[in-house]
Amino acid sequence: MRLSIVVPTWNEATQIEAALTALQPLRRKGVEIVVADAGSADGTAGLAQPLADRVVITARGRARQMNAGAAAARGELLIFLHADTRLPAEADLAVCAALQAGQRAWGRFDIHIAGRLWLLPVVAASMNLRSRLTGIATGDQAMFVRREAFFAVGGFPDLPLMEDIVLSARLKRRSPPACLPERVITSGRRWEQHGLWRTIWLMWWLRLQFFFGRSAAALAQRYESKEHPCAPPRAK
Repeated sequence: MRLSIVVPTWNEATQIEAALTALQPLRRKGVEIVVADAGSADGTAGLAQPLADRVVITARGRARQMNAGAAAARGELLIFLHADTRLPAEADLAVCAALQAGQRAWGRFDIHIAGRLWLLPVVAASMNLRSRLTGIATGDQAMFVRREAFFAVGGFPDLPLMEDIVLSARLKRRSPPACLPERVITSGRRWEQHGLWRTIWLMWWLRLQFFFGRSAAALAQRYESKEHPCAPPRAK
């Protein structure tokens, strides 16, 4: 079964070549690389062109980009990969083995967070355990899915945040996820730049608010404003 990797990008010129270079061994084995760029102003699409099978330009928004990339992809199996995340060397074999039998429709990898903070391995272990217990995956874990299952549930919802959480919930109705022990490596820059505990608290706060019905648009506005999550909204 053919495998396609969809990489959403927006102004990733500083790292897109390294990200796609890391995928070239898989590409030489027949894995399709699709970059879904949101009209980057820094030349990301041009840098990606020689290292990808196709580059599609679409509206900004990670969910929209990944949906557009999936629509352009030709593989029966899809992996959604962030530009700052690296797949394990035999990712293609692991995904095919997990999904080819037909008992599972989707899944994700365990995660390792690379960075200087000594607690990052604990954060990664907690994320992996939580995902196993809840059956919910996050984008950092390189979600993968059968193409037919992805489109049958409507793809990623058009949300500015939590699109991976909602997609996981939809796919869980078709099958439990395949939780692969092979690890993807993702950058710890988010935790290092904004503080480990603050970032952990923020992500839990966002998920809790979303669970209790707060709109993803409102949460995204607060998230992008870099306000403390418990601060009252600013007066307009």
